[in-house]
Amino acid sequence: MRPGRGRVLAALCVTEIVSWGLLYYAFPVLVPRISSDTGWSSVAVTSAFSVALAVSALAGVPVGRFIDRHGPRLVMTAGSGLGVVTLVVIAASPNLLVFVVGWALAGVAMAGVLYPPAFAAITGWFVAGRLGALTTLTLVAGLASTVFAPLTAAAYDQLGWRGTYFWAAVVLAVLTVPVHWLVLRRPWPRPVHVDAEEPEAEKAYAAGVVRDSRFRLLAAGLTLVALAMYAALLALVPLMLERGLSPQAAAWVLGLGGLGQVAGRLVYTALARHASLTVRTVTVFGLVTVSTSVLAVVPGPVGLLVAASMTAGVGRGIATLLQATAVTDRWGARGYGRLSGVLGLPVLLATALAPGAGAVLAEVTGSYATGFAVLAAVAAVGTVLTVASTHGRATTAGRMRPLDMQVGEFRRQS
Repeated sequence: MRPGRGRVLAALCVTEIVSWGLLYYAFPVLVPRISSDTGWSSVAVTSAFSVALAVSALAGVPVGRFIDRHGPRLVMTAGSGLGVVTLVVIAASPNLLVFVVGWALAGVAMAGVLYPPAFAAITGWFVAGRLGALTTLTLVAGLASTVFAPLTAAAYDQLGWRGTYFWAAVVLAVLTVPVHWLVLRRPWPRPVHVDAEEPEAEKAYAAGVVRDSRFRLLAAGLTLVALAMYAALLALVPLMLERGLSPQAAAWVLGLGGLGQVAGRLVYTALARHASLTVRTVTVFGLVTVSTSVLAVVPGPVGLLVAASMTAGVGRGIATLLQATAVTDRWGARGYGRLSGVLGLPVLLATALAPGAGAVLAEVTGSYATGFAVLAAVAAVGTVLTVASTHGRATTAGRMRPLDMQVGEFRRQS
């Protein structure tokens, strides 16, 4: 008997929150401890994670093609299995080179288990209710930092960072590998075949949009905001330690930011209905800029730091959806796949560079607080550029259907 779609969604909710929690959100909690215990510089340690994100972005292309042909079962099972192996390699790494290699392999695992393959699974199996399933999945997985950041801090106190990653491998093996293999067994829809050659008119249209100054402003703005947003996320725990918080309190500040991320996704539908594109852009990226500024200049109390972290989470949560509709809001659905791919490339590269960027800024400027001030300035510039890209004609279809187009983009990005 093949599992129903409800079981598939429930299974993906479990595996996504666990995979995000252990492959992604455990790292910012452990990075200061890894650097302290091994003597490796924080720049080197965070650069290893940047390698993982870059590899994940590159591996996502062939992974997506395989899923289109064969479905997500093999990819997600193999990805979670590889994730188990890579966590063991990372935990046992005797030197920095093996540590970096472990994270490079983890990038391949991320490409097979994080949002893009899960979104592809839902898009392929859900027809009616697809958007609701995607929303449910992102809301549950958005709690990954809230659950796993404090758990990681507690595990470190008992096991150290190596023991924590060993246990993370065990949890990943138990909660993801068999679930992917046993539950993702529904028949996969046959791919729709299209002509290998795109019509010349479509290519010319897409090329014309890419040459549009608004497209370049949009790409530059989203790239700068992504760099600031994710560098701040990965450097938040070191900043909190610099502020004098305990490791456990720092982990809670990071984890509670996940609640803000979930809240942001919940309110986006109403925001999209009632606010113009310019207002949405200013609001969302303004939240990122302001929250990063507050974290840079406010030393406490803890409650205010938590509020700033949650505000940053709201910005991150909505920014994912705002980027998903950026092309259609400005130029409509024509050439969407090609244009969103071009737009997403520099954003993905910025996201990959973000972990190392935060550590480098702290080293160059002398503190994480000063580094956050620089990141706030970067986010402000990115916000101005993105807002400038909203000036001009926006199609009615793009303005009225932002969540519909979100489905297609969700297959490519988190």
